[in-house]
Amino acid sequence: MSVLTQEARPRTGPLAWLLVLGIVLAALNLRTAVTSVGPLLDQLAAALGMSSVGTGLLTTLPVLAFATVGAVTPTLARRVGEHRLLLLALVTLGTGMLVRVLVDSAPVFLASSAVALSGGAVGNVLIPTLIKRHFPARTGVMTTVYTTSLAVGTMLAAAATVPIEQASGDWHVALGVWAALAAVSAIPWLALLRSEPERGDGRPGGGLRRMARSRLAWAIAVYFGTQSMIAYIMFGWLATILTDGGYTVSQAGVILGVFTALNIPVSLLVPLVAARFRDQRPVVVGLVVAYTAGFLGLWLAPASTAPVWVVLVAAGMGSFPLALTMLAVRTRTPETTASLSAFGQSAGYLIAGAGPLLVGVLREVGGGWTLPYLLIFAVLVAQLFTGLYAGRDRYVEDERRVSLPG
Repeated sequence: MSVLTQEARPRTGPLAWLLVLGIVLAALNLRTAVTSVGPLLDQLAAALGMSSVGTGLLTTLPVLAFATVGAVTPTLARRVGEHRLLLLALVTLGTGMLVRVLVDSAPVFLASSAVALSGGAVGNVLIPTLIKRHFPARTGVMTTVYTTSLAVGTMLAAAATVPIEQASGDWHVALGVWAALAAVSAIPWLALLRSEPERGDGRPGGGLRRMARSRLAWAIAVYFGTQSMIAYIMFGWLATILTDGGYTVSQAGVILGVFTALNIPVSLLVPLVAARFRDQRPVVVGLVVAYTAGFLGLWLAPASTAPVWVVLVAAGMGSFPLALTMLAVRTRTPETTASLSAFGQSAGYLIAGAGPLLVGVLREVGGGWTLPYLLIFAVLVAQLFTGLYAGRDRYVEDERRVSLPG
């Protein structure tokens, strides 16, 4: 029998600490393939001769990979094993990031980026499942560890890539560094191969089809999608909002950096608070209130006060770690967590991907920010109602028993 079964999960001791280290290192890497490219996008396009279509595809690849590859991750986990699959995902992530800096070719860069992002997509779905399996009594704490590590990795790649490029004088080095970090993150999972959990037949967790027939799963998916849409809009358009308000490019960059950094304490706090209660609806309401106040301020208040409103919007971004927490606390078993994680994130990222594009179209059509802000508030209404439904104390398995007999 495997060392790790559903009934005998490690909660203390060296094996548990090795799992924590593995989750931390994996989470640090899940966004580096994305956020390391953005600061060098213009330079990459010029060096590789990449067309505007190519750069547009490059910025769309994360959503496509997270939605498609994430959807098949539970099936792959049942066939390969969760620890083995995460190890393969990290190797794939690192290999993709390494290949794209070795060949000066736009098609190769796009293809290898897709490979790298596929590894990240698998990790997105697997880590909540591993937390549910190995730390069922510490879901809040471990989700905090996960989301904080994810936020640190996201900010680190965004903030450090340009200084590394300037110090080395070579964008290949600046992007290649993150491949090395992925290689390091694989080391704990090599050791954890000996502790692979037993693989079930997949029936206890259902699958995407059964999730698609669950109102609770859909509520969590839409909640995940709305928070991701707001995040993509802010990362893509906050600097433009600020420069349109009179800030210099440098000042807007500093504020955007602060906004990104604030995701770390928010990711640290929200899962701990949310997991302490069976009902997360008060947290849902509080985050929507912070969002609403922040966006109203950005829209209507004097531009000089923008930093205050950006802080409130950053507080509202706690909806991301809350959504990840819901993936675990709304399920009873790791198998269902895997199915819900795959469904919620795949559908959610598909919803989110349209956000930045819609903002650009509405800004062009309306000649200003009125229509984009109206879109944001409509998204927040959807976030509130789906969050209130998803935040109640209940489980996907119980809902299926009632609504899907037989």
